Amino acid sequence: MDFEIPKETNAGKVVEVILGATPEQGGTRSHTIKIGGSTALPFHFFEGKHPHQPVVAMEVFDKVPSKYSESLMDYYRDVIDKPADMAKKCVEEYGAELISVRLEGTHPEKGNKSAEEAAEIVKQVLESVSVPLIITGHSHFEKINKVLKKVCEVTEGENCLINYVETDNYKTIAAACIAYKHTLVAQSPIDVNLAKQLNILLTDMNFSPEKIVIDPLTGTLGYGLEYTYSIMERIRNDGLAGDKMLASPMLVTPGYESCRVKECRALEEDYPEWGDLELRCAYWELVTAMSLLVTGAELFIMYHPKAVEMLKEKIIEMHELKFGD
Repeated sequence: MDFEIPKETNAGKVVEVILGATPEQGGTRSHTIKIGGSTALPFHFFEGKHPHQPVVAMEVFDKVPSKYSESLMDYYRDVIDKPADMAKKCVEEYGAELISVRLEGTHPEKGNKSAEEAAEIVKQVLESVSVPLIITGHSHFEKINKVLKKVCEVTEGENCLINYVETDNYKTIAAACIAYKHTLVAQSPIDVNLAKQLNILLTDMNFSPEKIVIDPLTGTLGYGLEYTYSIMERIRNDGLAGDKMLASPMLVTPGYESCRVKECRALEEDYPEWGDLELRCAYWELVTAMSLLVTGAELFIMYHPKAVEMLKEKIIEMHELKFGD
C-alpha cells in the first residue's frame, strides 16, 4: 500500500540574495554566493525547493579580541593580529566560504582606529582572498557610521555584506550601501515585530529587498538559544506565508556568541568536570549552529575550525538526503 505524505504549499518565498561581485559585475571576487530562494521550511525537500545550501563564513579582526578561547588561539596564534593572513588561512586551510572582517577596534573605547585605518584593513583582506566579504561593525552609532561609510566607498562595486544596521541607526549606512552597491544586514534584538519594522524602514528608503539579510540576533547554547530559535521559526513561517517584509534570508553568529561565554574559555584545570577545552569550545559552537540550521539560517559566521568542518559536513549530508532521491 502506497502512502503519500501530506504536503503544505506556501504562498511566499525566501528572497534570493547575491553576495560578492566578479570582475564582470564590477568587483574582484572569483565568484558570487547566493543564499535564500527557499519555498518551504528548512529541509522540507518534499514540500518545496531549496536551491542554495547554507554557507559558512569565518571571522578575522582589526583588533585581537579580549574574549577569545585559548583553544582558538592554538589555531590562530601566528595570524590573530594579521587580518589579511588570518583570512587567507581561514579560506585555504579551514574552508571558509566568506570572510567577515570585524572592525571592533574602531570603537572609541576599544582602540578608536580611524575610518581610514579600517578601510585599509578591509582592502588588505580583499587582496588576500577571493571570496565575498562581510564587514562587521559595532554599536557606537556615530563612529561606525563614519567607518562603514568609508569602507563602503573604498570597496565600491564589491557587493560586500555590510553588517549591520538597527532600528535606531540605519539611514547613513543604508544610503552608503545604495550609493556604493553593497548588501546590508538588518539586525533586530530577537523580536519579530522589530525585524519587520526595520525591513519596512529600509524599503521605504528604496532599499531593495534583494539586498537585505536579517540578523535576528543569536543567543548561544545556554544563553538564549531557545529564544533565537523560536523567533527565527516565526520569521521563516511568516515569510513563507507571504509576508514580504519577513522573507529575507537569515544570518547567525554562533562563533562570536559562543566565544564570549565562560564555558568556552574556562581552562580544564579550573573546571575538570567540564571536560576537554577544545572539544567543549568546538561543540558549543556547533550545537548552536546546528540548532539554527534547522530553523532556517542561511549564513553562519563561525570561529572554531572543527565546528566549521563539522557544520559544513552536516549541511552537505542533509542536502544529499533529499526525500525520494
